[in-house]
Amino acid sequence: MVLLQSSIPPSAAQALPLLKAVILLTIAGAAIASRLFSVARFESIIHEFDPWFNFRATKYLVSHDFYSFLDWFDDRTWYPLGRVTGGTLYPGLMVTSALIFHTLKALTLPVDIRNVCVMLAPVFSGLTAYVTYLFTTEMKDEGAGLLAAAFIGIAPGYISRSVAGSYDNEAIAIFLLMLTFYLWIKALKLGSAFWGALTALFYFYMVAAWGGYVFITNIIPLHALVLIIMGRYSNRLYVAYSSWYSLGTLASMQIPFVGFLPIRSSEHMGALGVFGLLQLVGFSQYIRARLPSRQFRVLIMVATVALLSLGALAVVGLTFTGVIAPWTGRFYSLWDTGYAKIHIPIIASVSEHQPTAWPSFLFDTHMLIWLFPAGVYLLFQKLRDEHVFVIIYAILGSYFAGVMVRLMLTLTPVVCVCGAVALSTIFDQYTNLATPETAGEESRDGESNKDESSSSLLNISGLARAPIVGIFSPWSRVVVMGSFLVYLCMFVQHCTWVTSNAYSSPSVVLASQLPDGSTHIIDDFREAYYWLRKNTPEDAKIMSWWDYGYQIGGMADRTTLVDNNTWNNTHIATVGKAMSSREEVSYPILRKHDVDYILVIFGGLIGYSGDDMNKFLWMVRIAEGIWPEEVQERNFFTPRGEYKVDEQATPTMRNSMMYKMCYYRFTELFGRQGAVDRVRNQRIPSPTTDSSATPIQLNTVEEAFTSENWIVRIYKVKGLDLFGREHAAAMAFEEGKKRGGRTIRAPPSGGHGKGKARVLRV
Repeated sequence: MVLLQSSIPPSAAQALPLLKAVILLTIAGAAIASRLFSVARFESIIHEFDPWFNFRATKYLVSHDFYSFLDWFDDRTWYPLGRVTGGTLYPGLMVTSALIFHTLKALTLPVDIRNVCVMLAPVFSGLTAYVTYLFTTEMKDEGAGLLAAAFIGIAPGYISRSVAGSYDNEAIAIFLLMLTFYLWIKALKLGSAFWGALTALFYFYMVAAWGGYVFITNIIPLHALVLIIMGRYSNRLYVAYSSWYSLGTLASMQIPFVGFLPIRSSEHMGALGVFGLLQLVGFSQYIRARLPSRQFRVLIMVATVALLSLGALAVVGLTFTGVIAPWTGRFYSLWDTGYAKIHIPIIASVSEHQPTAWPSFLFDTHMLIWLFPAGVYLLFQKLRDEHVFVIIYAILGSYFAGVMVRLMLTLTPVVCVCGAVALSTIFDQYTNLATPETAGEESRDGESNKDESSSSLLNISGLARAPIVGIFSPWSRVVVMGSFLVYLCMFVQHCTWVTSNAYSSPSVVLASQLPDGSTHIIDDFREAYYWLRKNTPEDAKIMSWWDYGYQIGGMADRTTLVDNNTWNNTHIATVGKAMSSREEVSYPILRKHDVDYILVIFGGLIGYSGDDMNKFLWMVRIAEGIWPEEVQERNFFTPRGEYKVDEQATPTMRNSMMYKMCYYRFTELFGRQGAVDRVRNQRIPSPTTDSSATPIQLNTVEEAFTSENWIVRIYKVKGLDLFGREHAAAMAFEEGKKRGGRTIRAPPSGGHGKGKARVLRV
């Protein structure tokens, strides 16, 4: 690259900045365009679960002032507890969207806040590409930076959380992560308090935007600690770290949800400890210049042992007394993959908290996964201070990505950086017309001048001299360069396919392929939420599993018992107990919490695997953690330890509210054919095909709505008057069985005395 740049005419060299700007704009355009498949196919809509709360909070911020937003108490969630929303969220995402909305409004550009939220992640992905270019340029050169920008722009590992409509904290967090890292490297290389202050500023923005800021809080101190251990302490390191930590910590404490955590939680103690260590090392350097070496060594040894002992005792004592908060369960789950399943099942129940399968690494990064270690190796060869940072990032990112699927997001940037370093090095070697042997000969002779060197390129390529064999031969160059061009084309094709097919489908709108190849849209979720909005009172309380709380609040605008915030394990366990218990146990829970409707997700008819029956065991486990004597997981398994919903299902399973609400009237759809659950591939007992099977009856709830494809089913909780009459009729029916099998008539379902009476026969 250096040889080629030196031969560029001055007029062409002046055009290089313009060419780089065009390339970066093209990369940004590609990054944005690749994230718009969801909008083109499913319209402009918010995706997934958490984004619906973020969208609802953003609308509240837009319609109120900032301080009202911070003081917002939401009484329509976690009924009857409510939630201090303004003090229990990271406001950075909402504030960013609100500022963009008000800026566009001030410029008289009419735009809906929904479209701002939908397009926020794609726009910030273009900014992420530019920041990755700057960061990688600090590691190697601008060629590597451009490659890294192109990689991060379309890498599926990053696109998975930044497609249009994915309005989650990660939409801006990865941009802030890479920008903070870039500013830290600049501050370290320059030893500048100004750059350290900029690092602190965007660290504060990161803290306001995402709970993953703890990754920055620990990786920068670890980098500083490793440099000290390697004997690379310098005034530059002291100035950069001290300015970042002091200003960044004070700024982060201004976020209400963070508060005093930076000085009172175990996750932040490492940064504080390295800050104190730097002060000691700096003071020791000052003393060293004023004491003889022998006395200095003795003093350092004694001081080090004493201070480390006192520091360890202080941390243990403060943790024991409660001044410093102990490590959280989420921290332990990162180091012990089985910890959450045993101790915190609510964390383990989230699919993105599961360990990453090996194919996912190839799926999300393609060829970069094998260029990644090559790039780390090349950084090891030079091992400048900034290279040490990337190596630490690569090691930690690889481990955490293997522990948790969600953390593939934090690994992807460093994979793109290291992959770009490796590929750029290969291109440098095979596009440079000079070989190591000829370059060495010229340096020994010292007789070649500029004219000769420019005219000897033909000789170097082996056309005039004896042909060069090996990796620098013309054919080797053609094969290697051609191979990587093919790899790059395959990479683009893979990223485009993954983005369009795997990561651009919103969870609230599903799509399937018909036999003729056309696309069939399954819109059951929005259909059900719209029914709730239009057919239920505004103060209706909806009970569902916590996965759907944000969507119900955002689309149906109804009060929910639990949602995706998962801040109260007991309240979620209460819902799990109601779902997994018999009707006579569940009904008092429903009445106690003023539940009007119950919403369940069932995919047995069309094969939708993300339904509540597949999540049912997590409801049982979470409830068992609070009431181990009343709810026991083993009662839902067959004697052979199998999870069955067919005729082998246990009585506990069949009598549970969840089972009844999912399979109520399900067998009627199949007539005399056997009813088959297409998700679990099991036959459901039907009275029409099996005389011994009994139809499912619901006494405490009644069916209110079932979506077109039976994915969403909503049941209305019966009032005490109706339930009392039906319960009395049922008791009379049982008494009649004992007295001789008389026929009696029960009041009709519906609660208003209308309709045809139901005949109960023995």
